[in-house]
Amino acid sequence: MPKITFLAHESVCPDGAELDVDSGITILDAALLNGIELEHACEKSCSCTTCHVIIRDGFDSLEEATELEEDMLDKAWGLDAESRLSCQAIVADEDLVVEIPKYTLNIVSENH
Repeated sequence: MPKITFLAHESVCPDGAELDVDSGITILDAALLNGIELEHACEKSCSCTTCHVIIRDGFDSLEEATELEEDMLDKAWGLDAESRLSCQAIVADEDLVVEIPKYTLNIVSENH
C-alpha cells in the first residue's frame, strides 16, 4: 500500500500528513478522504488549477499528464517541472511526497 506524505502547508495541512492509500486513487481524493481540504473549484473535471500540487518525490511513478492537464498547468501559480493537478494524478504503487503550493489561482472567485 503506497503512502502519500503531504508537506506542511500553513492553512490546508499545518502539521503535514502521512496517508496510507490504495493504488488507483487520485491524490485529491486521497487528501479529501483524510480531511485535507485541497481546493478543487471545477469539481475534479480538469478545468482549473486550484488543486495544483508539486510532487517532490515519486513523480516518475505517476502516469504522464494528458495534454489537457498540461494546458491547465500552464496557468498555475508556482508551476514546477514536477507539478500536477491532484484531481488527475493517480497514485500507482510508489510512495509520494506532495507539496501544496502557497497560493492557488481560483479564477471563479477572483472574477467576483
